Amino acid sequence: MTIYDWLYALLYVVITVAVFVVMEGVAWFLHRYVMHGFGWFIHEDHHRFTPRSFQKNDVFGLFFGIVSFILISTGLLSGFDLKFAIGIGIMLYGMGYFLVHDVFFHRRIRISYRPKSRYMKRVLNAHAIHHQKSTAHAGVNFGFLYASRKHASQ
Repeated sequence: MTIYDWLYALLYVVITVAVFVVMEGVAWFLHRYVMHGFGWFIHEDHHRFTPRSFQKNDVFGLFFGIVSFILISTGLLSGFDLKFAIGIGIMLYGMGYFLVHDVFFHRRIRISYRPKSRYMKRVLNAHAIHHQKSTAHAGVNFGFLYASRKHASQ
C-alpha cells in the first residue's frame, strides 16, 4: 500500500467516526422537534406500554436503516466512494442506539444486563427521566447515546 492508500483509508475512518458523532446531534434534533412535535403520532406509542413487539416509533429506525443501506450500497457500487463511509457511520450509530436504547433500557430483547460503568448508568438514567417527564410537545433529555454528568444516578 502506498501512502495515498493509507491516507485514503484514514479519511474513511475519520469520516465514519465524524458521522457517528454528528448522528447524536441529528438524533437529538429529530427527537426534540419531530418525534416530540409534529411526528408525535408516530412516537407516542413509545411513551406508553404496548404489548406488541413492534411500535409505530420503529419507523424512525427503519428510515435510518434504509438511508444507511442505500449509502453503503451505492458507495460500494461506485468503488468505495465516501457514501460508503457515511453509511457505515450511520449504521454504527444505529447499532449503538439499538443496543443502548432498545436492548439495555427498554429490554426489547431479554438479557440480564446491569450497567456498571458511570457512562451507561448516566445514559440509562437520563432516558428514564425522559420517559417520566416528557409529553407530546415538551420534555427533557432528548439525546440517545450521550447524557450530561447532571444525570448521574445517585
